[in-house]
Amino acid sequence: MPSSVPTFDELLGAAQRSAVHLEMRDSYAVDYEMGPFAEWRAGFRHDPADRASWWRPWLDLIEETVARGVVVRRARIVSEPVSEYTRFLYDGTFTNIAAGEQVRWLPRRQASDLALPGNDFWLIDDRLIRWNHFTGEGASGGGEISEDPAAVKLCAEAFEAVWARAVPHEKYTIS
Repeated sequence: MPSSVPTFDELLGAAQRSAVHLEMRDSYAVDYEMGPFAEWRAGFRHDPADRASWWRPWLDLIEETVARGVVVRRARIVSEPVSEYTRFLYDGTFTNIAAGEQVRWLPRRQASDLALPGNDFWLIDDRLIRWNHFTGEGASGGGEISEDPAAVKLCAEAFEAVWARAVPHEKYTIS
């Protein structure tokens, strides 16, 4: 049942212990002609030593959230060989880690026997879900908030099962 969807600033600002994010798509809507993905396709890569050039509001939010003692974890289920978009994500993940996120990758073949929800989600403090809906082309289809105990249980168990099998970013190599 849809409800008012808080901003990510509000959502993560209210987190007290944990914020976990499960991503299950091989690509999300991107502009192939302009923007960060287009720049990456043209050969641009962030310089890890030039933090000012890649630090952005999202990373500030993650850093502030982690500084309050909230554990922020992101797991990505990916097809292999990975999509071009997944390569783009992989190349930029060092920025998430620099902000304090923990990130792991799970090859889709290793997720076949896991019970997973139908949509990507954020789960805050094992009580509040923010579903991320997408169109068939990967554009945002909006968010939805739920505190349904059965859905929370599914998301918590799914995330932990993925996390247990997934490879930490620093050990994962893309194929």
